[in-house]
Amino acid sequence: MRKKIVAGNWKMNNNLEQTEALLSELSAKLPDTHAEVVVAPTFVNLTTAQRNLQSSAIKVAAQNMHFAESGAYTGEISADMLMNIHVDTVILGHSERRAYFGEDDALLSKKVQAALEKDMTIIFCFGEELEERKSGNHFSVVESQLKNALFDLDATAWKNIVLAYEPVWAIGTGETASPEQAQEMHAFIRKTITDSYGADISDEVSILYGGSVKPGNAGDIFGKPDVDGGLIGGASLKADDFIAIIKAI
Repeated sequence: MRKKIVAGNWKMNNNLEQTEALLSELSAKLPDTHAEVVVAPTFVNLTTAQRNLQSSAIKVAAQNMHFAESGAYTGEISADMLMNIHVDTVILGHSERRAYFGEDDALLSKKVQAALEKDMTIIFCFGEELEERKSGNHFSVVESQLKNALFDLDATAWKNIVLAYEPVWAIGTGETASPEQAQEMHAFIRKTITDSYGADISDEVSILYGGSVKPGNAGDIFGKPDVDGGLIGGASLKADDFIAIIKAI
């Protein structure tokens, strides 16, 4: 049975004191849940997060990593560096990395391979722009993003892959794909995996929805059969909102 997951991507938010306060509040209010709960603070606060969550069920993820093990890559972080502080989950391919930092499918494929070599769990993000949705190309765009970055992997690698479908037009805009739109795309994603790897693999892959998930819509989105949770942005920065979303699953 595939995992239910609620992951909070904190992006470039929260200084040290704010991170500690939010982690403390989340830990205190975390409900009993069958879902895996993940938070992804900024790099400089990952060690603090790990230390503060030692006795908590909440896992810590990184927001990004480089494909090289080491070298002259100023400002970058390697998989080894993350593993050394016991962070074994990383978000790759987020739309903001693609849009603002020029990360393409070829680069993301290298990052995926580097993470897998260290047996890390990857939350792999992908999704279409508004114009691609309007033109009816959203299925082909998503299929291409998946195949270019992930479909050269051995079948055994999929145990380390969590997918996060994020329609770019619904990130930070207040717009949200309807539960029916989310289910339609998630079902397409699962079928795409089935066609290349078989149902045994696709049935075990958790597919999260990301894009303006809030306490008020989380239950309807999570209630769809192929939606296995959410990658949450702004709402994960407010403890009560994030807890409500966790409860919704």
